[in-house]
Amino acid sequence: MSDDLNTLQESLGVTFNDQSHLEQALVHRSYLNENPDYSLPSNERLEFLGDAVLGFVVAEKLYFEFPHLSEGEMTKLRAALVCRETLARMAFSLGLGNYLKLGKGEEVSGGRKRLRNLACTMEALVGAILIDQGVSASERFVLRLVDSEMGRAVEEAITTDYKSRLQEVIQSREQKTPVYRTVRVEGPEHRREFTVEVMVGNSVIGRGQGRSKRMAEKDAAKAALENPSA
Repeated sequence: MSDDLNTLQESLGVTFNDQSHLEQALVHRSYLNENPDYSLPSNERLEFLGDAVLGFVVAEKLYFEFPHLSEGEMTKLRAALVCRETLARMAFSLGLGNYLKLGKGEEVSGGRKRLRNLACTMEALVGAILIDQGVSASERFVLRLVDSEMGRAVEEAITTDYKSRLQEVIQSREQKTPVYRTVRVEGPEHRREFTVEVMVGNSVIGRGQGRSKRMAEKDAAKAALENPSA
């Protein structure tokens, strides 16, 4: 296990003073059910601690880097950055699933790739870094991961906002749900440009462009909201 942990630490960019903190972050409860004499507890207490660190660090970053955002907007972005899917994606990028200590049943049922396990391990890892190296080190680690997800979270929050507002308007006015359709895809694979129309019934009420379908849909929803005849 020691060699594996050394490899993982290189991947994390963190060298633990006490490797047992890192090892504990990787212990799933199911492993202890089958190995009750194992020397370390599960990662659940570290998970609790890491969750608190993640929430604080992300909130502080949003507060200082996005002074134009309202409290509600910051809340949405924070939720997007610390949700299960985002944390699992971070854990997957670090290969944490490969190092988990799982019970046999959890192993054979796909536990190494299960979103909940990955997200909880990500939180436990942050808690382990806090215990081992203090607040500053855990904050630096979180910020490095969050920076890689910030663009995605901002895009998703903005997209959801325009589309949600449009849906509320259309449903209250016509009791219908707007439908998005891709009408054109142009450009080479690494620089796609999508054109999307948003429709109510048979009527096109907005058209948008973007480098992804998501952004094109957002642009179409924004155009529809700004269209006085829509």
